[in-house]
Amino acid sequence: MEIKYTAQGLLIYVSMAIYILAFFFTLIKYRKTGLNLYVIGFIAALCSFAYRWHHVNHIPMQNLFEVFLCLGMLYPVSLFCDKILRVGGYAADMLIGVIVLFPAGFVFKSEPQQLPPALQSWLFAPHVAAYMLSYIFMSKAAFWAFAHLTTVKNTHQAIVHQEIAAYKMVCAGFPLLTLGLILGSYWGQCAWGDFWGWDPKELWSLASWLFYVGYFHFRSMYGIKYSRINSIWVILGLVLILITLLWVNLSRLFHGLHSYAT
Repeated sequence: MEIKYTAQGLLIYVSMAIYILAFFFTLIKYRKTGLNLYVIGFIAALCSFAYRWHHVNHIPMQNLFEVFLCLGMLYPVSLFCDKILRVGGYAADMLIGVIVLFPAGFVFKSEPQQLPPALQSWLFAPHVAAYMLSYIFMSKAAFWAFAHLTTVKNTHQAIVHQEIAAYKMVCAGFPLLTLGLILGSYWGQCAWGDFWGWDPKELWSLASWLFYVGYFHFRSMYGIKYSRINSIWVILGLVLILITLLWVNLSRLFHGLHSYAT
């Protein structure tokens, strides 16, 4: 564990602390105060991201430190889900914010790095951003799926709501997951002369995508008849995403073209 005694670290820790406070006030039924603190935490996370951008002089999505820094700005997704998809879960999002900022604050090193030639492309930002947004939606989906699986004393209507909420999150995240895969393939053609290089991260990204295709197929066949199996699908999908994001980058077993992400 590495504590960062820098302005960057301070901004990360302030964001995490405010997210925790927001969750606490939401938990004790001070919802408006919790939401206001959540917005302030988002602003602090946004300032942290902007500071990093200025510090490294390129959009900070190059390595795992910067990726988790980016994931900490999830309030716009929360707002979209609430206002457009009619799915709440602000309290869970506050916890997700703390969880995704923890690796940036305490695990990964923050030393600035030069942007490799392969990343100096207009595709860099949209490709990574599409994946980051999809990962946030899939994380929210996994939360609702977990809530569904652990609900023992509740009405049938509440259980159905949780399963449908998870489904809506996957529906929102899957097009972004698809866009990230397509942009990555096109980028591979531009950078390395081939749409597909059988790189470990490419393979795990495809495996994640196919897994969610399987989820949609299963749910279209059985609806909510096997709702708990639907939820297990969603949680396992997030596990595959974590393998793609973390294990492929950190494990020596999966060395490939994307190893610069560490």
